[in-house]
Amino acid sequence: MAPPATAPRLSSQALLQGRREVEIEHAGQVYRLRLTTLGKLILTK
Repeated sequence: MAPPATAPRLSSQALLQGRREVEIEHAGQVYRLRLTTLGKLILTK
């Protein structure tokens, strides 16, 4: 029996690439991933 697959891990720095916000398209919808001034991440539709 094969071991369970683990989800790949991406750093927020790799996703944002020095920006404060990026748009992510999923299933025809656009989401925004935003870095707050307190260093938290917020994903909104």
